[in-house]
Amino acid sequence: MAKLQIITGLDIGTNTVKILVVAKKAGESEFEVLFQAQEPTSGVKKGIVINPEEVSKIVQFLANRAKEEIGKKIDSVYINIGGGHIFSTFSHGTVAVSRADQKISEEDIKRVLQAAETFSLPANKEILNAFPKEFIIDGQGGIKEATGLQGVRLEAEVLILAGFSPYLKNLTQSVLNSDLQILDVIPSPLASSAAVLSQRQKELGVALLEIGAGTSGLVIFEDGDLVHLAIFPIGSANITNDIAIGLKTDIEIAERIKIECGSCIVKGGNKKEKIEIGGEESLVFSQKMLTRIIEARVSEIFKEVQKELKKISKQGLLPAGVVLVGGGVKLPKIVELAKKELKLPCRIGKPQFFPALESDPGFSTVCGLIAGSLDLEELKGGHAGSRFSITDGGIGNKIKKIFKNFVP
Repeated sequence: MAKLQIITGLDIGTNTVKILVVAKKAGESEFEVLFQAQEPTSGVKKGIVINPEEVSKIVQFLANRAKEEIGKKIDSVYINIGGGHIFSTFSHGTVAVSRADQKISEEDIKRVLQAAETFSLPANKEILNAFPKEFIIDGQGGIKEATGLQGVRLEAEVLILAGFSPYLKNLTQSVLNSDLQILDVIPSPLASSAAVLSQRQKELGVALLEIGAGTSGLVIFEDGDLVHLAIFPIGSANITNDIAIGLKTDIEIAERIKIECGSCIVKGGNKKEKIEIGGEESLVFSQKMLTRIIEARVSEIFKEVQKELKKISKQGLLPAGVVLVGGGVKLPKIVELAKKELKLPCRIGKPQFFPALESDPGFSTVCGLIAGSLDLEELKGGHAGSRFSITDGGIGNKIKKIFKNFVP
């Protein structure tokens, strides 16, 4: 009888907290969704938990609902972390090979990665994840797997993801207070990439842009490696705010207008659209005016993406283009606007391995938290290429790091 594995992902976002509980049989490529739900968020601002007690109540409520639905208590979860405090930087480590026969051991790999993680961070900043980009043996770089090779001097180039320690503490405390164990904490856009991007896209060069309610996150891969991560404090809630201001209406009506009538590109004409609210109120507005409000804010997000691409000299140079995910990418014509602004192939991303959720890009993060907990080789039923393990650093001293399949 095939072994059944139960996995839970918890996406704590600015507007909603999503929970996804799945079952997976060994050898099967798809997940069976046992329970999914979402609740409006309280205590989170721009992806950052500011009130752990409020968030803990929501998490506990969802965990209890899951228990009632599947008849099994949820003990442990994979969770995401968001907010503009998260940043990436490269670090370098160097050690002497320890064995007399100069053969590089696992211990040497561990030491050089620890050396790369030993550097000065600003006050209250903490390492979240460390991703080896390459090893260098006696001056020869570009080596993905160094164990077993011979040399005297071993170096490692490592991409470090770090964040603000108090925000991380707030997030983890809100989950731990709900009587749940945390298996791993992953930046939101990185989690989404595990569910949406293929290994081929990562090899060719690809960017994933996740537009959430309070923030937008960007991850960039090249030659199979994660090479950059950035999170901007702009999201779909800013679009709603702009509509409320521009049309002089309240937030609830502005959100409804965005969903029902919004578009990212002006189609032409000054046609008046009349929206009936509760049968009593009505608001008359120009479709062209509405679209221009939306286009201006979405274009601002794409301009931030361009800045990040320029930082790493990848403007217009990603053959696999840009993949859009998150609840904010449901706006009509957003792909067309992305192509216009970014000058790259663009498309909406869909979670792989989750047939029941493929139509909703807003579930990409919670799907990725689950997909990323397993080996790509197991999910795809084939060879996924050699991979580096994430080293324990920062929060890794408290939470086991097992989210390994971002680096080939």
